[in-house]
Amino acid sequence: MNRLSGFTGLVVAALVTTGCSLVAPNYSASIENVQRIKQENISPSAVKRFSSVAGKDNPATISLRGSSLASPYEGSYSAYLTEAVRQELALAGKLDPDSGIELTGSLVRNDIDASGFSTAFGEMEARFILTRDGQIRYDQVKSVRTEWESSFAGAIAIPKAQQEYPRLVQKLLSALFADRAFMDALKPMAVQP
Repeated sequence: MNRLSGFTGLVVAALVTTGCSLVAPNYSASIENVQRIKQENISPSAVKRFSSVAGKDNPATISLRGSSLASPYEGSYSAYLTEAVRQELALAGKLDPDSGIELTGSLVRNDIDASGFSTAFGEMEARFILTRDGQIRYDQVKSVRTEWESSFAGAIAIPKAQQEYPRLVQKLLSALFADRAFMDALKPMAVQP
């Protein structure tokens, strides 16, 4: 009887937490990403608004076991990515809205699967485009996947998935900033004699 009432409690908790609307946590820059940027001799750049490619792998609202997870930035996950890039560059002292170097792109995949009873995962993919004085210097797609421990109980699994979203974005930006081609495209141009 005790086991049954415990199981029933979990089911009730899971049902109570479904159907509600949640907001992803505000982005918080990754110290590792900021340090990596600071260590590079790169020019400051402007960050232009990222767009979003519509598709089943890039929903406007992420579904977490019947609950919805929305972006705190204009209700848009492409705006979330824009804000994340701006934060990381700003904290590294490499953001300049008036720069002739502009970073933009598009969010292609953005989803979390919290349906697993022991493991959940998130996937994100974005195309990053860096232009210098109107000329494309970098144009590549970065993809990442993260996994974390989940639970049968929605009261545990849903908030955990909500908290993992910023880490997914941090991992995507880490893949970008670790790309030597991206950093080289940001290097100051050699002055011609």
